Amino acid sequence: MSEVVFVGAGAGDPELITVKGLKALQRADVVVYAGSLVNPELLRELKTGAQAHDSAPLTLEEVLEILCAAVAEGKTAVRLHTGDPSVYGAIQEQMEGLAARGIAYSVVPGVTAAFAAAAALKQELTLPGVSQTVILSRIEGRTPVPEKERLRKIAALGATLALYLSVSMMEEVVDELLAGGVYTPATPVAVVCRASWPDERIVEGTLADIAARVKEAGIGRQALILVGEVLSARRDGVPEKSLLYDREFSHGFRQKSPR
Repeated sequence: MSEVVFVGAGAGDPELITVKGLKALQRADVVVYAGSLVNPELLRELKTGAQAHDSAPLTLEEVLEILCAAVAEGKTAVRLHTGDPSVYGAIQEQMEGLAARGIAYSVVPGVTAAFAAAAALKQELTLPGVSQTVILSRIEGRTPVPEKERLRKIAALGATLALYLSVSMMEEVVDELLAGGVYTPATPVAVVCRASWPDERIVEGTLADIAARVKEAGIGRQALILVGEVLSARRDGVPEKSLLYDREFSHGFRQKSPR
């Protein structure tokens, strides 16, 4: 039975697509891809005769029309999203539209920008004694944010924070983060623009100076903001090592070593 497969293309590097996602792309008859956000190198993987449609100028209904028409003709369709489709991918409304039309679909996850940015920084986002929580969020822009998820409220947790779709409002981001009362002007911040792309850029600083540094770098879009004390580990060292490989720690696959 023909279906629509939602595939996460990864953050930018075409090799970051999963093996399963690549196989789906290679067997697709029709592909609707997310314009400038998806690396065009991936389109080279399409088989001869496959149709590719850039979704940038399309409405939801037009996207659904292409996907449904493909399935009606017995073809396999791929909806190729940037990063991981479950994070700011607007796929829920597409899946609901397909379900309403009786169209089968499945989802293949991808590498989201937060993890590509962490890899670029060579940084673990969860460190014992520092932070065991990673929050993916954004500042309110044209898309509203629920009151309970206002940035200053999230910032009050002091966890590792990954902000999408927010770099164009960097000064407001800083104000909101400081208003949470836990982060300070000295809290480290890293901004990774176009993570994993050939033209990737990294700007690092603190909440005191990151807005000015980002402005000076001319970064206004396609950037991921990472905030939190874990970013200090590369400078100060890891304050507390994980128990996972500690010789004094037993678990289901290893007994602690005798003294």
